[in-house]
Amino acid sequence: MYRDPEAASSPGAPSRDVLLVSAIITVSLSVTIVLCGICQWCQRKLGKRYKSSLETVGTPDSGRGRGEKKAIKLPSGGKAVNTTPVPGQTPHDESDRRTEPRSSVSDLVNSLTSEMLMLSPGSEDDEAHEGCSRENLGRIQFSVGYNFQESTLTVKIMKAQELPAKDFSGTSDPFVKIYLLPDKKHKLETKVKRKNLNPHWNETFLFEGFPYEKVVQRVLYLQVLDYDRFSRNDPIGEVSIPLNKVDLTQMQTFWKELKPCSDGSGSRGELLLSLCYNPSTNSIIVNIIKARNLKAMDIGGTSDPYVKVWLMYKDKRVEKKKTVTMKRNLNPIFNESFIFDIPTEKLRETTIIITVMDKDKLSRNDVIGKIYLSWKSGPGEVKHWKDMIARPRQAVAQWHQLKA
Repeated sequence: MYRDPEAASSPGAPSRDVLLVSAIITVSLSVTIVLCGICQWCQRKLGKRYKSSLETVGTPDSGRGRGEKKAIKLPSGGKAVNTTPVPGQTPHDESDRRTEPRSSVSDLVNSLTSEMLMLSPGSEDDEAHEGCSRENLGRIQFSVGYNFQESTLTVKIMKAQELPAKDFSGTSDPFVKIYLLPDKKHKLETKVKRKNLNPHWNETFLFEGFPYEKVVQRVLYLQVLDYDRFSRNDPIGEVSIPLNKVDLTQMQTFWKELKPCSDGSGSRGELLLSLCYNPSTNSIIVNIIKARNLKAMDIGGTSDPYVKVWLMYKDKRVEKKKTVTMKRNLNPIFNESFIFDIPTEKLRETTIIITVMDKDKLSRNDVIGKIYLSWKSGPGEVKHWKDMIARPRQAVAQWHQLKA
C-alpha cells in the first residue's frame, strides 16, 4: 500500500490535497466578498449620481433646462405668468423622472440619455407642438429709405411668399396696405394680385413733406389682405417696424414674417337693447340703448360704431334703419328708437337683424358683430323675443353678446 511520506512523518496532520482545496476555497470567498462590496459600492455611487443628474435636469429650482423660471408677458397689459410649478406640487412627469439605480452602467447611460432628450427644449415633441401652435402666414419683402433733400420717405413693396389660401378655390387675391402709425387716415395700397400665393408687386410709394424728426417717431405698418369683391377683405397678416430702429440714410431691404393681424378673433362686445310689441298698432319698437367693450377695428385701437337694424320677413329684407355714428368710442350710448310695422300673423316669420358697424371714410365699413332676434334664434335671443310677446306695450331690455 502506498503511503504519503509527509503524512507518515506527521501523524494526524491534514494531507496536502486537503490544504490545497482549503486555500482555493478561502481565496474564492475573499474575491467574492471584495467583488460584492465593490458592486454594491458602485451601485450606490452610480445610483446617487444618476438620481442627482435627473434632479438637476428636472427640478424647477435647478436653474437649468426646462425648470428655469420664465415669465411670459401677455398682450394688452396682461399680468406676467410664471411657468415655474407651484411649490409643494409634484410635476406631472415626476414619477417618470425618478428612476431606481441601475446595476448596469450601459443601462444607466442609455436611460439618462433618453431622459435628457425627453427633457430637452429642442426635442421633436416640442418642435411639433410649436409647429401646431404657430400658423405659417408667409413673409413679405420691402425696402425703406429717406431722402433728406426732398423730406420724403420711400417705401417699396417687392413681393411676398407662401401666403395662406383664403378663398375656397385654394388661393388668395393679396394686396398690401401701407400706414405710418399712429396716422391711420393716410394709407396707400398696392394692386391686387389675382390668385397668387407668391405675388410680386415691385411698387414704390412716397410719403412726401415729412421732416426726418417726425419720420423717426412713426411706425411703418404693412397689412396684407385678401381682396373679396362681395364681402369684406380677409386679413392675412401684418408687419410693424419702428422707423427709429432703421438706418434711413440709404434704402434698407427687409424680409419679415407675417404675424396675425391685431383685429383677429376675440370678444366683439355687447349691446343693450329693448323690444316693445304693441298688438293694437301691429308694431315693434326697437330701442338701441348702448354698447360696451366693443372690439377695436381701427389700427389706433378704437372704433367709430353705429348700428344697423334690418327687418326681415321670410329671409327677405323689408326695411332698414340705422343710428348715428359715435366717433372713437368702444362704449357708445345711442338711445335711439325705431318703429317697424309687423302684423301679428307675420311675427313667427319675422327676424330683426341688428348689426354693429365700424365707420371708415377711406375704405369699406367693418362689421363688429351681429344679433338675430326671432322665434328661432339662439337661447338668449329667443328668450328676449318671447318676453316681448308675453309683456305687450312694455319695453323689455336685455344685453346681447355680439357674434360674427
